Amino acid sequence: MELVGSPLTATYAHPRSTPTKFLPAISTMASSYKNRFPYYPLPQSFSLPWMPSTYYKTAAINPTLAPFSKSSQGLTPSKMLPFVSNRTTLFTRYTPDDWYRSNLTNYKVSETSRHNAERLRVDTSRMIQDKYQQTKKTQVESTKNLGERVNDIEFWKSELCRELDEMIGETNALTDMKKRLERALAETEAPLQVAQECLLHREKRMGIDLVHDDVEKQLFTEVDVIRSCQERMQRYLDKAKAQLASNRAAQHELERDLANKQVAHRIDDKCHHLRNTSDGISYYRGVERVDATISVPESWAKFTDDNILRSQSERAASAKLRDNIENLLVVMANEMWRQFNAVNVAFTNRIAETADAKSKIQTHLAKTLQEIFQIEMNIEAIRKAIRDKGPPLKVAQTRLDERTRRPNVELCRDTAQLRLVNEVHEIDETIQSLQQRLRDAEDTLQMLVHAKSVLEHDLAVKANSLFIDQEKCMGMRKTFPSTARLVGYI
Repeated sequence: MELVGSPLTATYAHPRSTPTKFLPAISTMASSYKNRFPYYPLPQSFSLPWMPSTYYKTAAINPTLAPFSKSSQGLTPSKMLPFVSNRTTLFTRYTPDDWYRSNLTNYKVSETSRHNAERLRVDTSRMIQDKYQQTKKTQVESTKNLGERVNDIEFWKSELCRELDEMIGETNALTDMKKRLERALAETEAPLQVAQECLLHREKRMGIDLVHDDVEKQLFTEVDVIRSCQERMQRYLDKAKAQLASNRAAQHELERDLANKQVAHRIDDKCHHLRNTSDGISYYRGVERVDATISVPESWAKFTDDNILRSQSERAASAKLRDNIENLLVVMANEMWRQFNAVNVAFTNRIAETADAKSKIQTHLAKTLQEIFQIEMNIEAIRKAIRDKGPPLKVAQTRLDERTRRPNVELCRDTAQLRLVNEVHEIDETIQSLQQRLRDAEDTLQMLVHAKSVLEHDLAVKANSLFIDQEKCMGMRKTFPSTARLVGYI
């Protein structure tokens, strides 16, 4: 049997061929192993160099080099034998010490890598925990600050609500006082008219009875007192209107501030109750760079405090004005009543001096005077009805004027607009009809006065004077307003 190959001292059955290259380059071999053999980690038993079985099992594997494997495809085993015998001629590239040092180096590198990886894991875990605690602490502080902000808003809201309630109460009280003043001012028209008519009627005396007596002096004094009271009431009425405007302006600022506080409270309360698991949270990139704030806590608190101080100042001025109006009404009522009684006393004395008061025409004259009284009351009622139509007309016209300021397409000719226009027309027609009725009533009054004059002309001089003083003048003065009316309660 012929040997195919042997150790270095053996002979070969075939002539030795001299190949140009025995083995491929290291880079080629590395790429061949990389492409040919996948990486399979060895079990723990294979990593023990002192076990002979491990060595032989590992050494028994004959790797196939990629370049030679590809070039030798299709050849018979006999043709591949010279290549196997040629490997025995190569010298050893590394020593066993190199092999062990390489393994130790790999072990140290692996141990160092594992140590670094373990240290990185520990540091990363610590960093994650620290950042978690830091984020949690920051969120808790933000939640706490939001809670404090909500409490501040609630405090100022309560202050605004309390001040707003007091301002509304004060405004309502001043409005009631203004209405009382208006009613009192309106009530002075009747006594003034009575006094003026008394003077007018006394001018109809005839002959020697046309004297400048005490009655006429007291009547002139009464007219002056009433007009002085009216002027003072009108001044205070203008002050009350101006004060009401100031009160409403302060109230408007309070209401606007309170509305803003309510919106801010709702938003901050929502933010205060937001959690990581809440619905509706999302990313808003760059929102932290947007600074839309226009105030700081000091200016924010000062703004509300200034509104409250302004409201308190206006309330104090309004309360003082109400007290002044109350005192004015009481003083004026007393003055008018004193003068009214003085005129009545003067009339009584004058009537006692003129005792001739008998005439057949007294019955007809009394009826005429009664009708004059009724028509005068009717005229006053018509005038009051005309005055009462003023506020509704102002309201309707103000609404129409305000609605002209609607922007753009909001200027709609809607049902409310049509109804407001119709309301203005209806009120105008009502006022015109009342004014026509007033003219008719005044015409009727003049007719009655003319009839009365005709009746008086038939009386004697003394009877005429007695009639004027006793029946006409004193008859009208029986209806002087009460104190409750003069102070505006009725």
